[in-house]
Amino acid sequence: MTLEQVFIGKTYIVDNVHIHGTMKQRLEALGMIQGTSIVVLSRKKNGTLIYKMRGTRYAVGKGIAQKVEVIEGDYDV
Repeated sequence: MTLEQVFIGKTYIVDNVHIHGTMKQRLEALGMIQGTSIVVLSRKKNGTLIYKMRGTRYAVGKGIAQKVEVIEGDYDV
């Protein structure tokens, strides 16, 4: 499933990021790499997702969230 499809408040693990170029490099620099734990905190009406990863809150647009594959996790961020 993609980051856009997850339930709010549940823990997931980043499986794959299907973005190329500088955006992928930026996400990797922030820590969004395979195996990273992530929790979606809220979803805005315009599609923006607020998520917590490695103790910090971030926001991504719907287009990016559709390209981040996650699997269900069972531990807290």
